[in-house]
Amino acid sequence: MAATRELGGEKAQRIVDAMRASLGARGAAGSTFDHVAREAGVSRGLLHYYFGTKERLLVEVVRRDCDIRMAMLDEAFAAAADADELIDALVRSLEDLVENDPGFIAMVFELFTSSRHNDELAQEMRELMRRVREHLAGLLAAKRAEGAIALGGEPDAVASVLFALADGLTLRMLSEPDVDFGTTIDAAVIAVRQLIRSV
Repeated sequence: MAATRELGGEKAQRIVDAMRASLGARGAAGSTFDHVAREAGVSRGLLHYYFGTKERLLVEVVRRDCDIRMAMLDEAFAAAADADELIDALVRSLEDLVENDPGFIAMVFELFTSSRHNDELAQEMRELMRRVREHLAGLLAAKRAEGAIALGGEPDAVASVLFALADGLTLRMLSEPDVDFGTTIDAAVIAVRQLIRSV
C-alpha cells in the first residue's frame, strides 16, 4: 500500500474526491471505477495506476478523512489545559461529525461491513484503525506526560474505549435523527471522566 500513501497531485485528489462523492450516492458496492473515473474526469487506467484496486481507493478515501479528523483533534488537544477542556473537545468533535459529516460515519461503517467479506479490504481497514488508535493514544500519553491529565488506563486502552464509545453513539444518533441525545452525551461524559481525569 506504499504507493497510495505517497499520493499527491491534483488528479489523485480528484479521484479520491470523486470516490467519496460516489460512496455517498451509490454506496461501496455501486461505486465502480467507471463511475469514479467519469466523475473525476480521468481515465479508468489512471485509477488502476494510482490505487490498483477499488478496495485500496475506498480505504484511501477513509484515510484522508481520518487524517483531517486527527488534525482537528491535534489542535483541540494542544489547546486543552486540563481534563475538562479535553473532554469538551472530544464532545465537540463527535457532535460536529454527526451534524456536519454524517457521510463519513456511514462510509466507515459500510467499509467495515464490506471488509468482513474481503480479505484485502479487511487488512487495509485493520491498518487504518490501528493508525488512528495509536495517534489518539499518543495524544493522550503526551497530555499525561505534560501533567494536564491522569488516565484511568493505558493510553492505547483508553483510546480504544473512546473510539468504541464514539462509534456506538454515532450509529445510534444517525439511526434515530429525531431523538435528542443530549442526556445520552451527558451520560457518556460521566463515563469518560473515569478514563480522563484532572490531576
